[in-house]
Amino acid sequence: MSQDVTQDILTQAVEEVIAMFGKVVLAELERRLPLSRQQLRRLQKHGFKLLPNGNSGKKKTATKISPFSGFINSEYLAQGITNSSVIFDTIRKKGYKGGLTAVKDYISSHQDLIPARRTLAVSTPNRGRRYETGPGEMFQMDWGFVNVCDEFGNSWKCACFAMVCHHCGLRYVEFFPSARQENLFIGMVHAFMVMGVPKTVLTDNMKSIVVKRLVDRTPVWNKEYEAFQSLIGFRTKLCKIAHPFTKGAVERLVRYVKENFIVGRTFINITDLNHAARTWCYEKNSAITRSRDVVPMEQHYKQETFSALPDGGRLVPYLAPMRKISWDGYVYYENRLYGVPLTHSGKTVRVQRTGDVLRILSPETHDEIYTHRVNWSRKPNNCIGQWSTEPEEHPTQRTTSTLVHVPPKDTSKRFERFAILKEDSFNDK
Repeated sequence: MSQDVTQDILTQAVEEVIAMFGKVVLAELERRLPLSRQQLRRLQKHGFKLLPNGNSGKKKTATKISPFSGFINSEYLAQGITNSSVIFDTIRKKGYKGGLTAVKDYISSHQDLIPARRTLAVSTPNRGRRYETGPGEMFQMDWGFVNVCDEFGNSWKCACFAMVCHHCGLRYVEFFPSARQENLFIGMVHAFMVMGVPKTVLTDNMKSIVVKRLVDRTPVWNKEYEAFQSLIGFRTKLCKIAHPFTKGAVERLVRYVKENFIVGRTFINITDLNHAARTWCYEKNSAITRSRDVVPMEQHYKQETFSALPDGGRLVPYLAPMRKISWDGYVYYENRLYGVPLTHSGKTVRVQRTGDVLRILSPETHDEIYTHRVNWSRKPNNCIGQWSTEPEEHPTQRTTSTLVHVPPKDTSKRFERFAILKEDSFNDK
């Protein structure tokens, strides 16, 4: 029933129609009032009296999402988090039996709980075009930076390495304390171990990959990166500068990590973050993607167009970067200090971290010197007997001894000066 029609308006219209035609003509009432013919027939049965809605005054029945409304309001909507997929996954683990549509309806009906957002600038129109590649032909790679919260409410920033298969959409995500070149090599090797080695890797013009471009736009590769891609056996294709649409798949993956994976979750350290990221990638890779209409996990591994990695010994220089031991027996790695026996002071070693285990290796033979259990503390991590094995210092040249004869001193006239002073004082008197 239209809210613009009141009882007075309805009564006046009925009286005017009766005065004009001598009876109630519903066609004329329909022309005069914003009501349908069916609504007018229903009103005519009740003597043209507006009755209250039949559902008014009834108590609202509880829905499947009602027990979780308080949790959703306080943990998500009050903090500006409106991602229905994240909320659905969380409350489903807490016992929610409903569907995703009910979560979306709940969010849309409680917009008043969401804090107001800042007005963003108008974005430029999309200048890219969609393109497709064959299986095993191209991976897209990129860095992203995210702010992660721990259980104590502290926020810390870390780098997110992302790689995605452009053919099927298989995802790989790993987090590092920084986006240094050594971390880029570690992330790429780990991704190739999971996804295989493609023919081409599409990426940005970052300094760890390309130094500059010549006049004819030919890239000058970073020496370390050029040796790395020659060893693995792939070639690198660079995007147009300031044009992220070329590798939109991995750009969308980084955005999806920021808006879906990180949102509403807390992590203890990098190891806990990477463990959750592997679980999250496995869940998403096992689900069907709407854009490609395939399950990435099934589509990716049925192809046999990927080449294998070299043997592990040739990859150690990229998985374990070089570090120099300080004079007091410490190795600086990932913004933390790790102790080494002082006998190795001043030497160069390789450092490799796998999860919470950090191994210090010799540079050539890759023999293990010491192993640390990483606790991610800012305090220096000392090793057992770090200073107890300090070597004895030896002279740099051979020492010789010569016998020297020293004559005894004449002490017979030791007190003569005091006698002279006494005689002078007696003469003064």
